[in-house]
Amino acid sequence: MAQSIQAIRGMNDLLPADTSVWQQVEKVLRQTVSSYGYSEMRMPIVEQTNLFCRAIGEVTDVVEKEMYTFTDRSGDSLSLRPEGTAGCVRAALEHSLIYNQEQRLWYMGPMFRHERPQKGRYRQFHQLGVEVFGLNGPDIDAEIICLTRDLWEKLGIAGEVTLELNTLGNSEERKAYKESLVKYLEAHFDDLDEDSRRRTHTNPLRVLDSKDAKVQEILKGAPVLYDFLGAESKGHFEQLQHLLTSQGISFKLNPRLVRGLDYYNLTVFEWTTTALGAQGTVCGGGRYDGLVEQLGGKATPAVGFGLGLERLMLLLTTLGKIKSSSAVDIYVCGMGENIEAAQLKVCADLRRALPEYGVMNHCGGGNFKRLLKRADKVEAKVAVILGEEELKNGTLTIKDLRTTEQEVVPEDQAVTLIKRILERCDAADAAAADTAPAAQ
Repeated sequence: MAQSIQAIRGMNDLLPADTSVWQQVEKVLRQTVSSYGYSEMRMPIVEQTNLFCRAIGEVTDVVEKEMYTFTDRSGDSLSLRPEGTAGCVRAALEHSLIYNQEQRLWYMGPMFRHERPQKGRYRQFHQLGVEVFGLNGPDIDAEIICLTRDLWEKLGIAGEVTLELNTLGNSEERKAYKESLVKYLEAHFDDLDEDSRRRTHTNPLRVLDSKDAKVQEILKGAPVLYDFLGAESKGHFEQLQHLLTSQGISFKLNPRLVRGLDYYNLTVFEWTTTALGAQGTVCGGGRYDGLVEQLGGKATPAVGFGLGLERLMLLLTTLGKIKSSSAVDIYVCGMGENIEAAQLKVCADLRRALPEYGVMNHCGGGNFKRLLKRADKVEAKVAVILGEEELKNGTLTIKDLRTTEQEVVPEDQAVTLIKRILERCDAADAAAADTAPAAQ
């Protein structure tokens, strides 16, 4: 017997029970970003490696340790995308989308990082990304944070996430701050963990978000970036806070928040939760005004965020906010000789009349008990039964599978009755969802 082949570690299959949950959440995400007037982009999952080196930074963990990089047959170095912003900027430049104009874009799809898989964090993962180009005021920073807040409200988790906010100032202010921070870290060098010692001279801001408890204790006496900011940067940050407060969005100022990539400036933010243990960041982003120019375009203000879908799904299921749902609403079954053609016609008629509902045709015959057992297994709400008597009289038997009540009606009245039953079921499901307590 041949040895079975399994999925690559950290790259997971999504089975039908999983995809029904993902589809529900993806629908909310798409509807919300579209309601803000944002347009969808779809970029390749493979890019030139140099794109990420230039955008993310060659001394970041992503580029140094985590990218899936390979040489293709032409000798070019290519990488699976570890994040979406760099590719979105590349596409916008290549197709002249952002020269002297603003763009509000979104995308959704798989990203790849070779890191240790853990719950909610995998080697192939999925993100919703939002990117805005051409606007430099704090009002657009506030808008994308409002957008994320609307997502949490629609998904029922607004009370479970906290907004953390910081500013990184401009490049000159950060340069002065880095010099002061490096001097401070060098004075405590022997007490730093290995990662922090390495980052002290390559990417010192990343030391600020170290998870090492001893390092965090040392950082309590470190210089604070806000003290190095000029009036313009402070004004941008203060206006952002004012706008968020005016919209009823509470936040926590976190001077240690830097995000993990090199291209951020001014506003940075994260939405975090305590419901998932150590894996607390659900969504994060900020402003990256220098990235377009860094990748060969003209200086262009930009801001955006990335939302990890695996982490979001884990949070929603942990809190009991979402569950798998069947794709089948109506189950059509027939009994008798040569009934198959009539079944197919009934299914086709129902799909045309009720396109918003799923219709499954029973295949393979069997007795009445087997037919209804199959309908229950796929969690259908209505069974449409067609037998020799119904075929002769031009009728259908409609069975409400939740109440077990059934009625024989003429074929031309079946759609009205089925729709009434389905709408009643949908209303009951919605009411149950609204009143159900969240899982603890």
